Amino acid sequence: MIGRQPDENPAGIHLPLDPLPGHTSRGRLERVLRRGEFAVTTELNPPDSADPEDVYNRAKIFDGWVDAINAVDASGANCHMSSVGICALLTRMGYAPIMQIACRDRNRIAIQGDVLGGAAMGVANMLCLTGDGVQAGDQPGAKPVFDLDCMSLLETCRIMRDNGKFLSGRKLTTPPQLFLGAAINPFAPPIDFRPYRLGKKIAAGAQFVQSQYCFDVPMFRTYMQQVRDLGFTEKCFILCGVGPLASAKTAKWIRSNVPGIHIPDSIVKRLEGAQDQKKEGKQLCIDIINEVKEIPGVCGVHVMAYRQEEYVAEIVDESGVLKGRQPWKREIRRDDQLVADRLDHILHDEITETQVDMVKTAH
Repeated sequence: MIGRQPDENPAGIHLPLDPLPGHTSRGRLERVLRRGEFAVTTELNPPDSADPEDVYNRAKIFDGWVDAINAVDASGANCHMSSVGICALLTRMGYAPIMQIACRDRNRIAIQGDVLGGAAMGVANMLCLTGDGVQAGDQPGAKPVFDLDCMSLLETCRIMRDNGKFLSGRKLTTPPQLFLGAAINPFAPPIDFRPYRLGKKIAAGAQFVQSQYCFDVPMFRTYMQQVRDLGFTEKCFILCGVGPLASAKTAKWIRSNVPGIHIPDSIVKRLEGAQDQKKEGKQLCIDIINEVKEIPGVCGVHVMAYRQEEYVAEIVDESGVLKGRQPWKREIRRDDQLVADRLDHILHDEITETQVDMVKTAH
């Protein structure tokens, strides 16, 4: 018999948690943050595949190390499995996804439907993004939508949750119970405006935010001081974005080709001087975590390890940010093999009976 884990519904791992006073969702991430525990989130690299096992294999490596997993929505304007599809797969296995919604590809009608669909599947966390322009991706001829932006999307989700209405004013039978998030970039100009932009997102409905990669801790420390002075840390949970760099060459390429990511020369020089640059990139990430976790107002880290996902557990473990706490971990259950066998039968076995034979058998 497998014992119940913290923040798990005893009636089933796929079911939402019991509601708590002061909480807007029934998910684990909000509980962890409101308890004052240092949260860890990460991103699942979406597969170019229709095989659910590709999602589950990528999620397994995060077991017991993160509190929630971002299901990205065609980041960089490149098509992969949808965030809604990934969330559907993750929630049925008990994971806590953060469903990213980008405004680039859908209008307000489609987005509101996705919000309801995600909530119905057990998604408790949604991250509202404007989205990269289509010219950034590998299908630049696609037609962009941008009916909403991140601010109006936050307001839309908040209205659906708190007022129980669509934007049209039509009432919802059951409003979604959501913990709303947004992205921040303290490192992009105009720097002085960035704290005030966070305030606008909080006013629109953001309850937590995840930052762009932090490679300049002094700059982030200054940003956090300004945010604290404005009182925003009392209204929103701030997670600092971190991640390992594979090499100095990678750092230079990102700095030159990915807008919004600031990598100081000192970081490049540190990697260039290392005998094992990939190992040094991982250690750099750990060092940054150990610095930012001491900054007042920082409530967690968002670990982005694109194509280095196997390092996430090591980074979290060696940084010591969990302080002995273990996030939810999927345990092997007695019915897992039955479900796997049934899926294998549906997906791979040849159908030997014709429709006529099946009708005859039924009678």
